[in-house]
Amino acid sequence: MRNEKLGRLIKVSLLIVIGFLLMYIELPVPLFPEFLKIDISDLPALLGAFALGPVEGVIIQLFKNILHGIFATKTAFVGELANFLVGSVMVLVAGYVYKKNKSRRSAFIGLALGTIFMSIAAGVLNIYLLLPLYQKVLHIPIEDFVSMAHKVNPSITNINGFILWSIVPFNIIKGIFVSCITMGTYKKISPILHKDENEKGFVN
Repeated sequence: MRNEKLGRLIKVSLLIVIGFLLMYIELPVPLFPEFLKIDISDLPALLGAFALGPVEGVIIQLFKNILHGIFATKTAFVGELANFLVGSVMVLVAGYVYKKNKSRRSAFIGLALGTIFMSIAAGVLNIYLLLPLYQKVLHIPIEDFVSMAHKVNPSITNINGFILWSIVPFNIIKGIFVSCITMGTYKKISPILHKDENEKGFVN
């Protein structure tokens, strides 16, 4: 039992470090403001949620952002808070669905639902928490975000348009991107994550 707990701790720690390192790799997305960039740092948390459980997935999300906040933040932890809250919604939903029925189909459904819930959460959190925090902590007016988005999409003229045509579709694209990588890698990675355990991934 003690060895099993130690093994899980090592796996979680390794996934945290990988997630932290992946946060340095960001890809711009055409037709979106330059401050919205895709990274795949949610991948280790999703792999952890599938292999170890949704709670472990959220823990991976939390500590990768704490590490990034300590060593590399450019947003006084606001960006890290956003990454944690939004990403954790997808990780928690996908991990919970997969935990109920461990099969490729449930993994696909979990990731699809996770993407939807993450995109909705991103919109709500940006309106009521994240954008006001950027304004308060970093002194970036919300209007500046709208203005930057307007430059690439002239139909965006207010905060509601910014959420509807930038934040939500960006997170849908990000969710699909990360989901595809997760589906493509989990079967190969799961034997390592399940080493010394009876359980295996995508059993059906």
